[in-house]
Amino acid sequence: MMQNALSVDVEDWFHVGAFERTIRREDWAGLPHRVERNTDKVLDLFAEAGVKATFFTLGWVAERYPRLMQRIAAAGHEVASHGYDHARVFTLSPEEFRADLRRSRALLEDASGQAVKGYRAPSFSIDQRTPWAHAILAEEGYAYSSSVAPIRHDHYGWPESPRFAWKPVAGSPLVELPVTTAVWGKRRLAAGGGGFFRLLPYGFSRWAIGQVNGRDQRPAIIYFHPWEIDTGQPRMKDAPLRSRIRHYTNIPVMADKLRRLTRDFAWDRVDALLPQEAGRAA
Repeated sequence: MMQNALSVDVEDWFHVGAFERTIRREDWAGLPHRVERNTDKVLDLFAEAGVKATFFTLGWVAERYPRLMQRIAAAGHEVASHGYDHARVFTLSPEEFRADLRRSRALLEDASGQAVKGYRAPSFSIDQRTPWAHAILAEEGYAYSSSVAPIRHDHYGWPESPRFAWKPVAGSPLVELPVTTAVWGKRRLAAGGGGFFRLLPYGFSRWAIGQVNGRDQRPAIIYFHPWEIDTGQPRMKDAPLRSRIRHYTNIPVMADKLRRLTRDFAWDRVDALLPQEAGRAA
């Protein structure tokens, strides 16, 4: 079976973009923190399945839960950066972005004991508005980014970007590894995990990954969040209805869907696929 890449965006339930206008950042410290217990459940699920993955983690989380970072690394998973506090890249200046990268990387490396070479932008927020972001990642020594969603979406997306690995900076080995999309006729369909995996029937994800592995002969890159398996998380009744539907729907079935995914396909860390995909990147 083709090896695919499984990844976890390690953030708490209140970090999500869907609640950014409902929950103030200055209130985060006083909210129930559930990221540690949820990520431990993910680690247990992966151990049962014999799966290794990449954990794109907020520096904010590593700062507060360094032992969690140690457990992720000790289990053989990759620790990578998700930025410090989930600020979308297009809300930062180039100087602020560089500072965010350095701050989060230092926290992650100090906590995990691993060198951090991968980055995923919060909410896939590297797009046509941030032409400088990849160059800064290259200057900061990152080997790869998985920060682009090559689709059209109301929260994010760069539909004109390539579907598979590409080199965004001339003369640099930095590789962009976009999250997975499938094709139906002339349309690109989001199939990289997250809410799409949780909300849609499992058969859609199985078909999409099968298409990418079979017709395209490329690995899929799939992601989800620890809060997506947490049935006991607080309910934000003041959030917009669309945000509540997206955030809470199908959480009770998510863990079983993930177990099915680990049985149906072969999975590894993102960095394990990098040498192969770098050689194929345009």
